[in-house]
Amino acid sequence: MKIEDFMLSCPSKKFLGIECFGCGAQRAIVMVFEGRFSDAFHMFPAVYTLLIFLFTVAISFIDKKRNYGNVLIIMAIINSIIMVIAYFYKHFYLNLH
Repeated sequence: MKIEDFMLSCPSKKFLGIECFGCGAQRAIVMVFEGRFSDAFHMFPAVYTLLIFLFTVAISFIDKKRNYGNVLIIMAIINSIIMVIAYFYKHFYLNLH
């Protein structure tokens, strides 16, 4: 069995035929853990900010003494901006050239 057998399919792509802003995130995370860093970035440019965000969320559950709320909000905004820019770049700029 491979890890790809356990990946979830994108409902937006499956039912509407349109990729969502997060399409490619699962495969990119697997690529990071396989050591294919450049391929992961090309698959989903927000993969590294997403991993840092998820790590910070995990730390916030463990470390109850500190308040991570503001940091998580800023990281979520940065991650969302990267995802939106990458989406439009991938679907509109690359398709024109």
